[in-house]
Amino acid sequence: MTATVIAGTGSYVPERVLTNADLERMVDTSDEWITARTGIRERRIAADNQATSDLAIEAGRRAIEAAGITAQDVDLVLVATATPDMFFPATACLVQTALGATNAAAFDLSAACSGFIYGLNVADAYIRSGSYKNVLLIGAETMSRVVDWEDRTTCVLFGDGAGAVLLQAGEGDTGSGAPGLMRTDIHSDGAAWDYICVPGGGSRMPPSDALVDSRQQFLKMKGNETFKVAVRNMERAARTVLEDAGGIKAHDLALVVPHQANMRILNAVAERLELPAGKVYVNLDRYGNTSAASVPLAFDEAVRAGRLERGDLVLMLAFGSGLTWGAALLRWG
Repeated sequence: MTATVIAGTGSYVPERVLTNADLERMVDTSDEWITARTGIRERRIAADNQATSDLAIEAGRRAIEAAGITAQDVDLVLVATATPDMFFPATACLVQTALGATNAAAFDLSAACSGFIYGLNVADAYIRSGSYKNVLLIGAETMSRVVDWEDRTTCVLFGDGAGAVLLQAGEGDTGSGAPGLMRTDIHSDGAAWDYICVPGGGSRMPPSDALVDSRQQFLKMKGNETFKVAVRNMERAARTVLEDAGGIKAHDLALVVPHQANMRILNAVAERLELPAGKVYVNLDRYGNTSAASVPLAFDEAVRAGRLERGDLVLMLAFGSGLTWGAALLRWG
């Protein structure tokens, strides 16, 4: 039986740190307000000469090295991002050539903050079908390029970064204890597209002086509405994958790696699932919301910190623009 196994992980964040104290000098806000409302204390910001592909390349290289293979062994590169280098070509193609993955196909996947979970679903299908054996999946974002630095309600939330996993075809039954991806569950609701969006810059509202004047090329978010649906749908996705995997209980999980959006959201989801705080991995305070990079960045940190042992059950959760949401359950090994 073919299983999709995580053979290596990697991540990268830019050097520049933007603290809440720095933001106090930029917009009408305070460290106390930001920390109390979001749990964020600082975030990383890409240098002027860094694009999303640059962050993805570093994370991808580290995942390949951790897996003990070469870039030429990779046969598919997937980059989940909402902030590509350009409309086309795909950022994944730029990553592919920079890494030297000359034998790989490459394309981008756009599902905003849920992009990495969607990517796991896609990669798993390719691997189980026999189409590919080594898939490099990267979540990478330069959210600092699309936030409105004059909007104090949103600019405090986001940061830049990248996380990656090298997925391989393995053998064994994950339900009987073999390592691998056990279940994924993804959903969307386009009726609520305007809860989180960047309205301008595409074909509906092309770049223009008027667009710049109206600041429609920047991220817009309905915070209260987003909070409610994020909590409800991440809980629903979590319960779905646990039930589909044979009725696994939340207390059986060794670690939960959620999208790092807001501490209030994380606490609400943990409470609904009756998860102790120690089982929920959090790095939100140091990186903020890095969108599609959020889950793989946190997961790589957890792996490298020795938080997982062979056989441990890990649940990943995400929610984002689209609206999109999803969950993935895996057995570590």
